[in-house]
Amino acid sequence: VQLQASGGGLVQAGAFLRLSCTASGGTFSSYVIHWFRQAPGKEREFVAGNARSGGTYYADFVKGRFTISRDNAANTVYLQMSSLKPEDTAVYYCAAGLSRMDYWGKGTLVTVSS
Repeated sequence: VQLQASGGGLVQAGAFLRLSCTASGGTFSSYVIHWFRQAPGKEREFVAGNARSGGTYYADFVKGRFTISRDNAANTVYLQMSSLKPEDTAVYYCAAGLSRMDYWGKGTLVTVSS
């Protein structure tokens, strides 16, 4: 399975961005998909997840601002990010697996200016 994240960019605080993660290979609908992020000088952290059932779960720091969704027909998972804050600045990665995250894409950089 190969994953490609896209949609990052430079935005101002309060803006909206939608990240996409498109998969090739494998049976996309079988995978749990997670978004992670890594800010400069910090550890990578979990952001949001989408289960095979369609259930979603979020890190506390993005609840109410970020929404993860998937389109199995398009082999794509989205991360809609609203009310962005400077502390959301990071490289965002998508990952997939049956339970643990076995497959990782290259990240997409999100920079939020104040």
